[in-house]
Amino acid sequence: MNVLELYSGIGGMHLALKESGFEYNVVASIEINNVANSIYELNFPNTVLYNLNIEGLTSEFINKLKVDTILMSPPCQPFTRNGLQNDINDPRTASFIHVLKLLQDLEIKQLLIENVKGFEKSEMRMLLVDTLSKNGFNYQEFIISPHQIGVPNTRHRYYCLAKKSPGFSFKVGPLREGLPAEHEIQECFTIENILEQSIEEHYFLSDKILQKYHGLLDICYKNSKRSCCFTKAYGRFIEGTGSVFTDKNESEVTEILNKIKTQLSEDVKLQLLKSLSLRFFTPREVCRLMCFPDRFIFPEYVGNRKKYMVLGNSINIKVVSELIKLLNSYKIVLILIKTLTFVRGKNPEMK
Repeated sequence: MNVLELYSGIGGMHLALKESGFEYNVVASIEINNVANSIYELNFPNTVLYNLNIEGLTSEFINKLKVDTILMSPPCQPFTRNGLQNDINDPRTASFIHVLKLLQDLEIKQLLIENVKGFEKSEMRMLLVDTLSKNGFNYQEFIISPHQIGVPNTRHRYYCLAKKSPGFSFKVGPLREGLPAEHEIQECFTIENILEQSIEEHYFLSDKILQKYHGLLDICYKNSKRSCCFTKAYGRFIEGTGSVFTDKNESEVTEILNKIKTQLSEDVKLQLLKSLSLRFFTPREVCRLMCFPDRFIFPEYVGNRKKYMVLGNSINIKVVSELIKLLNSYKIVLILIKTLTFVRGKNPEMK
């Protein structure tokens, strides 16, 4: 694959390509966010990275790159629960609309598009699939979460695979809520597998957070096989932004939280809450839940707040790598056919 990454962010698509096992060449990546670009450059120093507004791209520019595949994660804010949900009328969709207008003049054979859950009900989605159909693409849409392939994290996202003839090795149809059965792994590994050994004090929840939000926290344990979706607001806001962790066991936590509900002084309640040692997951632990390899690094000047932000905007590497395998599934079939033909030629008696 000769690949163009649009909205390349911190390089999640690039890592997913590597994880997929296919031969690829990321010819160029394009991203407007300077922080994301600094992280991308540090991890992929040999990739051409353009700091450009995608609305300024032309078909001539893209065709000169001689790419056959585009991977992209367009802005999701117009479709999120917490956004204004202005859909196709949101100015942040303009760059995606621009890319779709260019598609008829591009020499592209396949695409992978990621967005937030909710996109599948949008006008923008209707424009997407209509454009794909008019330009001769077969496509399949998915809603997938990492927990469906053995990763203890819930992060439902919309994905669309599109390719021109000869199409996919599987039958396309309505939106699928999961990968084909052979790609799914129901049993997740435990949270203990992603934990760092040494945790700095500032990751532990403050007294104010404990007092105000203890009843709203989603708490994970070492043996947990689940966690909530981590958003770009993790670490700054509490409700609905991601899980917290304690090394205490669940029965001990339940007992203390039940005590909190009884007639105790506020000071005693606080001491009980502090005994739980509740903390935020570190950026490295969030990276691991999103299947980023430990070799993935951040510039020293990028603080935790920005790390959480860019991770919240990124993708799960394992999920996208499995989708890339599906995108290239027809190639796998051809390789197997050619291999069997060669082997049979060498062994005429082979059944």
